[in-house]
Amino acid sequence: MDFANFPWLSTIILFPIVAALFLPIIPDKDGKTVRWFALTVGLINFTIIVAAFYTSYDFSSSELQLTESYTWVEAIGLRWSVGADGLSMPLILLTGFITTLATLAAWPVTFKPKLFYFLMLLMYGGQIAVFAVQDMLLFFFTWELELVPVYLILSIWGGKKRLYAATKFIIYTAGGSLFILIAALTMAFHGDTVTFDMTAIANKDFGLNLQLLLYSGLLIAYGVKLPIFPLHTWLPDAHGEATAPAHMLLAGILLKMGGYALLRMNAGMLPDAHALFGPVLVILGVVNIVYAALTSFAQRNLKRKIAYSSISHMGFVLIGMASFTDLGTSGAMLQMISHGLIGASLFFMVGSTYDRTHTLMLDEMGGVGKKMKKIFAMWTTCSFASLALPGMSGFVAELMVFVGFATSDAYSPTFRVIVVILAAIGVILTPIYLLSMLREILYGPENKELVEHEALVDAEPREVFIVACLLIPIIGIGLYPKAVTQIYASTTEHLTEVLRASVPSLNQMAKANASDLAFFRAPEIEPISQYK
Repeated sequence: MDFANFPWLSTIILFPIVAALFLPIIPDKDGKTVRWFALTVGLINFTIIVAAFYTSYDFSSSELQLTESYTWVEAIGLRWSVGADGLSMPLILLTGFITTLATLAAWPVTFKPKLFYFLMLLMYGGQIAVFAVQDMLLFFFTWELELVPVYLILSIWGGKKRLYAATKFIIYTAGGSLFILIAALTMAFHGDTVTFDMTAIANKDFGLNLQLLLYSGLLIAYGVKLPIFPLHTWLPDAHGEATAPAHMLLAGILLKMGGYALLRMNAGMLPDAHALFGPVLVILGVVNIVYAALTSFAQRNLKRKIAYSSISHMGFVLIGMASFTDLGTSGAMLQMISHGLIGASLFFMVGSTYDRTHTLMLDEMGGVGKKMKKIFAMWTTCSFASLALPGMSGFVAELMVFVGFATSDAYSPTFRVIVVILAAIGVILTPIYLLSMLREILYGPENKELVEHEALVDAEPREVFIVACLLIPIIGIGLYPKAVTQIYASTTEHLTEVLRASVPSLNQMAKANASDLAFFRAPEIEPISQYK
């Protein structure tokens, strides 16, 4: 078999979508057949992803690989163009892994199972497409495709306020998507040639003023999905009403789309604007870390507490991608991967706990660890991973971001010290609210009313297996991060060189046109002509 010419990415994207079309005609009364079908499709697709990675992906190359390009709608210049590099390949692997586990986590779903698993498989293909497509117009379509299944899963299988949460989600995310369409059309028609190809667009000369406008619009669009304060308010509501599999997809994959798009388009296509927006991203990252950590500390609803924790952790991604250092950018990528695994594990534990206690309020829990020792062990380990315990992936990722930013010559020492101190406050708050959460759930005297009315059975093998699958890479990355960082090192190093080459010229422009930016001292780096 000719692996080099096999259409890996098209197969990975289309296989779960095509398979989903067979679900309505599968004879099934109690949902058992369709869930096995969906899980089998997920496992096969993840196997294909792994096969593509091991047979056709080159770690040492920063260029696009596994590329395919076919004319689709010639009249509007739309092409089916896909490819993978260090920014997308790790997230494609993460998507396959998390979505397959989320399908297994959805085992208890009995209400309209055919529709539920149809939407899950549709999301599977749509999410991978977001990371793989290399056409701006096609990227917009796949970005929109992913919104519909999330909206339906929230509105049909969510909690009491599911319609409010789903409507808020679609308003925020669809509203932000308009900026993607406007930016895509503007970049495609700018200059002498009309093209939606991302590589060709990245080589266009937009001028600084247009770059700043495009960057602002895309920052709003992707800031909603990351999410960035103050565009974050949809996330706690969505998590507050979602089911366990939806939680895993929201925390494990959807938030990473925003970070990926910021690196791919804002930084990769608009490097001059990114250099000027760097301090803004750093400040927004610090606000995310501190504000969300404080808000999480005050939450009494378990789902909302973990949701704000996710927002806090994603602040490190913003700081890393604005550090203008190899280590910081690599840390931002690792933080996205690490949080995808940790966030999915925590929200799965929330779902498992709710299935037993039928409450999300910490005030109504207490002492449940006495009867659920496996749940106790899994909760504790997942929480330790989230608070960045050394030896786990979160510690390595956050340390890389801290050191990468602290050693960056793109900012003044004063600014770096202030940012590091403020971010450290958020790091200190994280173990406080997580350990306090564990104490209220698992320790102390049992809530007699809860124990008398609910069957506090321990974790079943399926649940142990899901958490174990998530903890193995969390601990593995913590002990040997190079296993993951080598996948994207070439791409992030190339991206950092491009960005650093943009900083000196912007420093001069900033001094001439915006005296208030003098606080942020840009580095005196010689332009790298080959990247200009």
